[in-house]
Amino acid sequence: MDKRIRVLVAKPGLDGHDRGAKVVARALRDAGFEVIYTGIRLTPEQIAEAALQEDVNVVALSLLSGAHNTLFPRAVELLKEKGLTDVLVIGGGVIPDADIPGLKAAGVAEVFTPGTPTSEIVEFIKTNVK
Repeated sequence: MDKRIRVLVAKPGLDGHDRGAKVVARALRDAGFEVIYTGIRLTPEQIAEAALQEDVNVVALSLLSGAHNTLFPRAVELLKEKGLTDVLVIGGGVIPDADIPGLKAAGVAEVFTPGTPTSEIVEFIKTNVK
């Protein structure tokens, strides 16, 4: 039997709005993934440490505050520093289309914006987890 995919859902920065993250976490759990939801207002350092401790396959970052161009790349950098180079990092939230190429260049595999069906996120993870 294959090991279930483990996903860490995290809210970096000072953004206190977590409804979208909770919707995604529930959809991933309903799809059969093990989901660890860290709550709000975490630093990238806390997220990277939680990913290491929880032995996750995926880190899903959710942000609405506008600090995605700083916080997402920093989280990716810290994951790499901890040797978590095989962890799939995805992002979501209110992120302008113009910012998505830069996030992908920084190591975020995909960015899901409002209105994305949760089934699309599930399929992306299933297809891309190593």
